[in-house]
Amino acid sequence: MNRPYRVVVAKPGLDGHDRGAKVIARALRDAGFEVVYTGLHQTPEQVVRAVVEEDADALGLSLLSGAHLTLVPKIMAQLAAQGRGDVLVVVGGIIPERDVPELEREGVAHVFTPGAPLPSIGAWLEAALDRREARQAL
Repeated sequence: MNRPYRVVVAKPGLDGHDRGAKVIARALRDAGFEVVYTGLHQTPEQVVRAVVEEDADALGLSLLSGAHLTLVPKIMAQLAAQGRGDVLVVVGGIIPERDVPELEREGVAHVFTPGAPLPSIGAWLEAALDRREARQAL
């Protein structure tokens, strides 16, 4: 890790199950990331506000409700409108395989589905952020 990266972990929408998001937040923190967890029932506006206020490098969205194709595009559009289209966005949760290409077209960098090993999530995120930072330095 080139520096401690700041990650906002958010639970957008009405889904009230946040154990997975808390586990991911703790795993990323233990791997050296600075983690801000927004809590449950966040609107897209609240998620984007947290990213902007925290000057986050990455945003992890935890979605179990099936609303990913509604909420993620709203968040991506609002990030761009706030000048934060540079934020690396990852999605985790119950995401049908058929929906992954649509999320990627929206600009999501990676989708982690249930069973993804915690160390691999942190390693992937660190490598992606290191690559992005190296490109920006050129």
